[in-house]
Amino acid sequence: MTEPQEKQTTRRRAPAMSPEQRREMIIQTAIPLIAEYGAAVTTAKIARAAGIGEGTIFRVFADKDELLQACVAEALSPEHAVRELDAIDVSQPLPDRLAEAAEALQAHMARMGAIVGSLGHRGGKHPGTVRGAGRDESTTRIRAALAELLEPDKATLRRPPEQIAALFFGLLFAQPRTEDEPDLTSQELVELFLHGALSRDAK
Repeated sequence: MTEPQEKQTTRRRAPAMSPEQRREMIIQTAIPLIAEYGAAVTTAKIARAAGIGEGTIFRVFADKDELLQACVAEALSPEHAVRELDAIDVSQPLPDRLAEAAEALQAHMARMGAIVGSLGHRGGKHPGTVRGAGRDESTTRIRAALAELLEPDKATLRRPPEQIAALFFGLLFAQPRTEDEPDLTSQELVELFLHGALSRDAK
């Protein structure tokens, strides 16, 4: 009696990525490594983290310099922050909406700072590529998304939503740090923004 033959199974290969998808995957893998190692990160380290051969990187990027520039541009892109702002439930009370917005934008700015700060001047032209018109466009899009969050309360605002959005964004971007006081939470920051510096008892 012969032993039953084992059924042969064929492994299905995962669908091949398009060059654009592979490029995006490499960038997303590289960003945290750049934040940690700066310009000293190697393409070999990035390839290992991405689970690909190092040569695959150079099929979608001309060289390491181009990869670093792409990562800086991605970190400073407003796309992710705008998507998070657009996803905030506008039926919530205004303070809750703004607190969520503050958390999303603070995370966005921390990511920007980590990438640009880790590269510093060692990255050559990288930080400079995101200045000027690109930065202005990013700020404009984020302010517009903030204004949309304010729109349901337009009748109760002292100034137009667009101006309030610009002020709120400026406060987040320039939030001061003090050595002897803990940083404000998102809720505390929103409370201060909406109701001013005076305590309720003083009003």
